[in-house]
Amino acid sequence: MNIPSQLRYTPHHLWIESQPDGTVRAGITDHAQETLGDIVFVDAPAIGTMLQAGQPCGIIESVKTASDLHAPLSGTVVEINTGLQTSPEQINETPYSAWIFRMQPADAAGWDQLLDADGYRSLLDQ
Repeated sequence: MNIPSQLRYTPHHLWIESQPDGTVRAGITDHAQETLGDIVFVDAPAIGTMLQAGQPCGIIESVKTASDLHAPLSGTVVEINTGLQTSPEQINETPYSAWIFRMQPADAAGWDQLLDADGYRSLLDQ
């Protein structure tokens, strides 16, 4: 299973990548896309939405089921990946490139609360 070391992770199977401008990009992990199966729809949070860490903020639908997206951090959505609206299967093909939304965290210290690759691997092993 692919778990890139430069990313951070949530217990809800989102990956988070820090951007040079202080924002973060978020998507679902390889484990999550594999568990869901073929993804057919992504409902990302709207630009401008204020997210609360751990709270539902969108939906991923696959041929098997629908699953809530949970906000990785508190902050404001500044961009969504509109390419996923017409090609949600990108998440299955390249889960760590197919980000779902970009947000401006309310508190930079939230990054330190996220799991590193080893912590996420341990979570999966439980």
